[in-house]
Amino acid sequence: MPLFSIITICFNAQATISPTVASVAAQSFTDYEHLIIDGASRDNTLAIIDQMPANPRRVVHSERDRGIYDAMNKGLNKATGRFVIFLNAGDKFHDANTLQLIADAAAVNPEAQILYGQTNLVDSEGRYLCPRHLTAPANLTFGDFARGMLVCHQAFVVDRAIAPQYDLRYRLSADYEWCIRCLKASRRNVLIDQVLIDYLADGATTANRRRSLMERFRIMAHYYGLLPTVGRHLGFIGRFFRHQHRLKQSRNQ
Repeated sequence: MPLFSIITICFNAQATISPTVASVAAQSFTDYEHLIIDGASRDNTLAIIDQMPANPRRVVHSERDRGIYDAMNKGLNKATGRFVIFLNAGDKFHDANTLQLIADAAAVNPEAQILYGQTNLVDSEGRYLCPRHLTAPANLTFGDFARGMLVCHQAFVVDRAIAPQYDLRYRLSADYEWCIRCLKASRRNVLIDQVLIDYLADGATTANRRRSLMERFRIMAHYYGLLPTVGRHLGFIGRFFRHQHRLKQSRNQ
């Protein structure tokens, strides 16, 4: 059983898959399996992966699915590692020693069931834009996610024993709801106070962003109460526009 199952979800990702696969292969720590769950891509995604330097820890599964969270569930079902890490096409480990940092934290904190860290946003060329708009806190609890997704999904490393299936009722925010259930089940959460992930700022459409926020509101109201959720959203508005302004400035530099 490897220490980590790194799960990469992709579909028609010929423009973004190569940096992600290379990022995993470059890790100095090698006690992992890399599961690529492809949704039967019709472009050159699979050919690009096949042409990359061989990695005996990489396994590609390609078949049609019902969307990103169905593919994530397939990845969970195939995973054999103690911890699962979701690193989607376009996202990368911050550097070659990132997995070693996470492994060291797991060794020092054997009772930890969630290990988490910080995230940077990068553009399609892998160039740094800015830190993620939310900073991972020193002490993360179930209640903290009432303030939003404080930790990026890719920087949220979970003991497979407590990792549930993603709820397919949510099309855009099932990762947020999944993290909440993981936090609810976890005995101990440990911060690795370094940047773990370079996250591709992909410029989601306004329509998808609105739908995602609506889903997230429903999830928050379910777990943390309707009235407190309404109150918190008044503060979220200002936070959202400040981040958009900062991201726009970074792209224009």
